[in-house]
This record gives sequence, C-alpha cells and structure tokens, in this order.
Amino acid sequence: MKIVHTSHMEAGQIYIPFTNWTLYLAVMALVFGFQSSSNLAAAYGIAVTGTMMIDTILVAFVVFLAWHWNPWLAAPLLGALLLIDFAFFSANAIKLLQGGWFPIVIALASFITLTTWRRGRQLLFQEMGNLTMPLGQFIRSIQKASLQQVSSTAVYLTSRPEGAPSALLHNIKHNEVLHARNILITIQTTEVPYVADADRIEVIDLGHTFYRVFVHYGFMEQPNLPEALKGCGQKGLEIDLNKTSFFVSREVVVPKMTPPMMLWREIYFIWMLRNAQSASDFFQIPANRVVELGTLVEI
Repeated sequence: MKIVHTSHMEAGQIYIPFTNWTLYLAVMALVFGFQSSSNLAAAYGIAVTGTMMIDTILVAFVVFLAWHWNPWLAAPLLGALLLIDFAFFSANAIKLLQGGWFPIVIALASFITLTTWRRGRQLLFQEMGNLTMPLGQFIRSIQKASLQQVSSTAVYLTSRPEGAPSALLHNIKHNEVLHARNILITIQTTEVPYVADADRIEVIDLGHTFYRVFVHYGFMEQPNLPEALKGCGQKGLEIDLNKTSFFVSREVVVPKMTPPMMLWREIYFIWMLRNAQSASDFFQIPANRVVELGTLVEI
C-alpha cells in the first residue's frame, strides 16, 4: 500500500489512501444498509462505549509503564473510570441483536487480521533464521568449494544482516557459480525524516569478494535502491548497474502438520503474504535486473 508520512516530527503519523477510501466506501454501505439513524443507534452505542473502555485500558498502560505512577494512587482512579465505561457498555450490550453486533464483527475481523499477520511474520522470520547459516562460516566454506566465477556483480537483499541470505545459498546450490563481487544489502529506516546523502551508504569489506552494505533512509523518504547504490563509489565500491543482478528471495509458505497457529489462521496469513508487495517493486529495482529464487518455508 502507498503510505504517506504527514509529519516531520512523528514517524508514525501516516496517511494511507487505500485505507481511507475503503473506510469511505464502508461507511456509505453502512448507511445504505441500516437506512436510518435510529437503526444505527445500537451499532453506534456499542462502538462508542467500547472505544471508551479500550481508551481507559490504554491509559492504564501509559500510566504504569511510561509515567510510572504509584500503583496505589493510579489503580483506584483507573478502576473507577473503567467501572463507569463498563456500565455504559453493559447498558448498550442489550442492543447486540438490533445492530450492535456490527462493530463487534468489524473489531474482531481487524484484530484477527493484525494479530495473524504479526504472529505469522514472527514465525516466518524464525524459520528463515533456522534455514540460514552464519555468514563467516559460509564464506569459509566457499573458499574450499570449486565454483565457477563470473565477472558480473550480484546484489542480495536481506533483512537479516547476521546471516547468509537464502537467495545466496540457493544460487550457490543450484547454479554452482560465484560472482566476481557479492554484495549483501540491508536497508534500514531511521527515526529521522531525511538522511543526508553522505550518511546514506555504509560499506563493509568482508573479504573474499563479499561486501556488506547498509542503506539508510529517513521515514519520509521513498526508497530507490539503484539510485542509492550510485553512492557506493564514494565508499570505494563502484557498481555498474548494467552488469549487476539483484537476487531476491521469494518465500513460499506452507503450513506444518502441527502448525503453531490454528490452520485457518495459517491459510489466512499465507493469503495475505501472497498479496503483499514484492521487495523489488518497493525498492524500485528494474524488473530486467531482478532474479527471484523461491524458498519453501514451513510454519
């Protein structure tokens, strides 16, 4: 989805056009579906009182974890507020069958979607970590292997700087070739809105034709990896994009026989993952320079 950052001061203040248009269409459908404000009253009451309860619970987290108030002073105040909110919510709960069910269904759908995506990503990163190997160990093993070397440059995108990317392992395993230069790129988003060009690139020479490159972006910047890599020349690493191939790992997720999540949530996560934007499109890498290597992952 397209994400627009609307504040230079807060990294989390964003505008997502797709989400706003979806909400607009959903509200219009809701109005036409309930047909009158009196029919909407039950759904509105549940939504408002439920929001009040959630706000009180969130305030409790801020009071205890961020402000570190004395529990003996904060607990009675928060308990009284929560009791009032619960009384209002209970009074509206009798209208569940008259339309109050609608915000409950929407809340459950949103909660299930967010938690399924979060849990699925955690399991995916965990399994990907199990499939990789330490980079130092990989480089030492490459020195002992008899691999044909080609003169071009290979760029491997990885979000895990501590290990060898799965795309690199698959390229060595299936093609049995090693490029003249192998660049492992990790893109990091900082908590500042913009990053100066002089600070955007960080190059580490790992030896034996391998380089580690960190590319830094501010949270208001749109990543453009080919443009950023032009700055590697100032760091002693010249890259000719016409002779460079970008290797990207495409995870194909399948559920285990005994999945850590319920099977229907596994299937839901797999569907969401298939519809997620690819890394090559997000980082504006030319399609004719991208090589995708699939990785089968069981979660």
